[in-house]
Amino acid sequence: MLTNIFAAGAPAGAPNFGFWEALQQGGAIAWTVLAILVIMSVGSFYILFTKLFEQQKIINQAKRVRATFWQSNSLREGAAKLDKNSAYRQIVDDGLAAQEQHAKLTDPVEAHDWLHGSLARSEAAINSKLGAGLAFLATVGATSPFVGLFGTVVGIYRALVKIGAAGQAAIGDVAGPVGEALIMTAIGLVVAVPAVLAYNWLQRRNKSIAEDLSAFSNDVLGFLASNGAVRPTLASKSTVAAKPAATAAKPVTGTTTAGQTGGVPTRP
Repeated sequence: MLTNIFAAGAPAGAPNFGFWEALQQGGAIAWTVLAILVIMSVGSFYILFTKLFEQQKIINQAKRVRATFWQSNSLREGAAKLDKNSAYRQIVDDGLAAQEQHAKLTDPVEAHDWLHGSLARSEAAINSKLGAGLAFLATVGATSPFVGLFGTVVGIYRALVKIGAAGQAAIGDVAGPVGEALIMTAIGLVVAVPAVLAYNWLQRRNKSIAEDLSAFSNDVLGFLASNGAVRPTLASKSTVAAKPAATAAKPVTGTTTAGQTGGVPTRP
């Protein structure tokens, strides 16, 4: 389709110039550049879709954690409700393993520091796995325009050499080969733009997932450090709806001190 767009403006009586003719004139270099750009494009879309699948899987796991995990009596009971390969279960398992390991340490290390370091390593491992492949997208976005430009330069060079060998040439003899050589630059841009957009989008989603993992890891740390006394409070809809009613039931008599935000009520 792209080649048809480039060839759409050619008049009916023009010489037979086209994308495939340009590749054949460019020789092995033009075909190599095209192959590299195709590999970059296919690799970019493959990473985009696989990373979206991985991210959505962890987002769904976070919803399950908020719904059922903290209603359990213990971390082991809550972990049993999660998928075996869940990222959140990995954090819980690593935290429980660190708690058992701390009892075996001979050096005096505070339990909080040991648990915090273990949970931080678990978080970093998950985030590193999520970020795998994004460097390829960044590389494609940064280099594919220059790869296409290299193909263009080679194509123009070959066209000018042929024109110089032929002696005097009309504008039609020059415009065709040079214009076809510029197609490689356009292909490089077509490959680069989706890669850059995919990289920025995936990075933003990874940042949101990392924030959720960090919050969950902090909750697990508080649970372990307090022997289960500290756990996140899950506000229900009935509780949230009852708060405004309770506030409205307490009338404030008297006047407030002028000039104070939320001033102290005074008796008349």
